[in-house]
Amino acid sequence: MRIAIFGVGGVGGYFGWRLAQVDSDVTFIARAETFEALSKNGLKMDTPDGRSVVQPVQVSDNPDKVGPVDAVIIGVKAWQVPEVAETIRPLVGIETFVVPLQNGLEAPSHLSKALGPEHVFGGLCRIVAMKVGPGHIKHVGLEPYIAFGELDNRPSERGRRLKEIFTKARVNCEIPTDIHVAMWEKFLFICSFSGVAAATRAPAGAIRSVPETRRMLEDSAREIIKVAHARGILLRDDLVASTMAFVDNLGFDSTASMQRDIMEGRPSELSEQLGAVVRLGQEVGVETPLISALYSSLLPQELRARGKVEF
Repeated sequence: MRIAIFGVGGVGGYFGWRLAQVDSDVTFIARAETFEALSKNGLKMDTPDGRSVVQPVQVSDNPDKVGPVDAVIIGVKAWQVPEVAETIRPLVGIETFVVPLQNGLEAPSHLSKALGPEHVFGGLCRIVAMKVGPGHIKHVGLEPYIAFGELDNRPSERGRRLKEIFTKARVNCEIPTDIHVAMWEKFLFICSFSGVAAATRAPAGAIRSVPETRRMLEDSAREIIKVAHARGILLRDDLVASTMAFVDNLGFDSTASMQRDIMEGRPSELSEQLGAVVRLGQEVGVETPLISALYSSLLPQELRARGKVEF
């Protein structure tokens, strides 16, 4: 199976590194400094067990030169997906399918509009990894996990083949019974945690140990559940409790990628996480007062990062 990895940050870099280790036909699509670094030095990965380097790697800065592949793994930020949907067209042939791994719910919709729903899977991952430098990724926490599936939840041979490759690469991989429920479950955690963490500038250990911020996490999760139920997504009754148990098991200093982006003055996934809850809730008449307040309070910093306001 020919696989293209579009986006060599924490997510695309890590899962691409795993696939490249088992001699899968993997091509990284990268630009500028990342393209140069991968071409000259391979892909460096720092893990709790030490450093590993895959060299050489197949890398291109031009999707036209690569041509159609069997699968495209999208590892960019959620706000970059609409642009990426157009950029990856040369990689998409008649049988190609695209797997988005963004923190959010709307990537499959963006990709379907540009490429056709027959080419798009739902997908998600769990990992704490970040880009240290061009072609250099650091995995700092959580057992890496990836899940994907057809948007209509039907079993498919192409999904089975990709799962088989990830399993061979020693990645915990699953095809859920309902990919939409799985995406909402992951979204509930990352959105509620990212919002409270970004607003408080505090790591997981501090947030969960302060009763007031712990309650904010729980209340944010409940608002997301109300929106999901109104949209026909039946999340399980114990999801808030299991999400808090997951937060309780995070390292004390754990932070969210959206939180780090906002704190460091970079464009973030604010609109694709908190903003999405507000939008999706409004569409079905569900109010989300806490998440709306968190979104509004963080919006000036987001707009400053994007050069739209100055202060």
